[in-house]
Amino acid sequence: MDSNRQLKVGKLFQEELAEAFRKWASEEFAGNIISVTEVKVSPDLSVAKIYVSIFPNTRKEEILATIKTNTPLFRGILSKGVAKTMRITPELVFKLDNSLDEIEKIDNALKGKGNNPIL
Repeated sequence: MDSNRQLKVGKLFQEELAEAFRKWASEEFAGNIISVTEVKVSPDLSVAKIYVSIFPNTRKEEILATIKTNTPLFRGILSKGVAKTMRITPELVFKLDNSLDEIEKIDNALKGKGNNPIL
């Protein structure tokens, strides 16, 4: 169970990073949308796991690798955005959120498309 502070910090990080990704993706990966679906912050606020969703998902591994390479850039952007609220900017760990892929698989299975083991 996350504390109230963790939830507030996570929400703040999500908003700041969403805006940063919107600007960055339009320059680096035109035609792709990168959204921050969830941010989980450790109890001591030293590590933040950022779950990103990439659409369309044809280049998701390449884009995620580029995001991980540019982690210091995003940490700098985040530190400027939350400087008045936090003294130390946590370490950022980016993870790919595959929930949209899973939803699509379930939707296709319900429609009778693809490999459905039940039918």
